[in-house]
Amino acid sequence: MSQEILNYVESTNLNENVCEFEIGDMVDVHTKIMEGAKERVQVFSGVVIAKSGSGSREMFTVRRIVSGQGVERKFPLHSPRIVKVEIKRSSVVRRAKLYYLRERSGKAVRLKERRTDRKKVGSRQ
Repeated sequence: MSQEILNYVESTNLNENVCEFEIGDMVDVHTKIMEGAKERVQVFSGVVIAKSGSGSREMFTVRRIVSGQGVERKFPLHSPRIVKVEIKRSSVVRRAKLYYLRERSGKAVRLKERRTDRKKVGSRQ
């Protein structure tokens, strides 16, 4: 009984327009940033190296290289501050967590691109 109540409360907080992406995908995460009284959208682009949690507590980690330094940021998937998540490219990976990318630099960070049929992805052809 209590699990049903928790599931109901959690389902009211879920975001319906969540983009489906996987580990190893190159994504652009558009987030709302408050600066004083103004609000703007900031884009964080990088590779999804981890996903964790379930339901409204689901999180994903995005990693990118800035000025030779690795920067990682964790985002809650169902946060109202996330405007959208755009998938730039998909990669073939064989791990659930890509933490091994932390020790690599340069060309060693590259992942093999996943080939997909454009008509299935949703292009207008």
